[in-house]
Amino acid sequence: MFTGRPRRAAALQRDPMARRPTRSLASNNRRRGAARGPSPEHWLLILGGGIVAALCLGSITHLPWTTPPIARPAPLTMAEARASNALVPIDRHARRRARRFAFDGGPAAREQAVECLATVAKYEAGDDPDEQRAVIQVVLNRVRSPGFPKTVCGVVYQGSDRVTGCQFSFSCDGSRDRRPEHAGWDQARRNARRALGGYVYTPVGRATHYHTDWMVPYWRDSLTKVAQVHSHLFYVRT
Repeated sequence: MFTGRPRRAAALQRDPMARRPTRSLASNNRRRGAARGPSPEHWLLILGGGIVAALCLGSITHLPWTTPPIARPAPLTMAEARASNALVPIDRHARRRARRFAFDGGPAAREQAVECLATVAKYEAGDDPDEQRAVIQVVLNRVRSPGFPKTVCGVVYQGSDRVTGCQFSFSCDGSRDRRPEHAGWDQARRNARRALGGYVYTPVGRATHYHTDWMVPYWRDSLTKVAQVHSHLFYVRT
């Protein structure tokens, strides 16, 4: 009587491949996956973990690739501003004589223009007669220059109703709400009437911009400095 074992040995002799152990389908899939490397989902998990770690680290310290805060320069002192302005030369060749101003309007419009000119002269230059005439000349130069209003009062109060700022600081810094000094007003009105009548204050030429020497406005270096009248510096467009 024969047992099953000799028959298996005979079968193995007939089919050598039958000697190899049988692997399950799951085992084969795991081996194939290991040969191909990590799956896309695995890489996404690694990437997400790296981003979270970088954000946590960035909240603790400044990383090399983070943008540092912008350092704003400290404002200049009056002495520093005066020293800076003194380094800018006056170009007298760029100073051209202004033409006589011819006012086009009736008596009421003229009086309104006189009041606007006197107001800007008084608030911007105080009671100094030369600085008053210089400020008035700048206003009249602007009336005849491109980019400015075509009326005296329009130039004086340009931008006073905008949040972006005014052209003459007195019209938007609250100066008009304070009671003005009486000294200098009659003089300012006389200077305004003379200018509307054709008087030209030649020391500032055709200047359309000015500022005091204790400040440095952002536009200074884009214009040409042509005159100085006491503490005021005057410029023309380049």
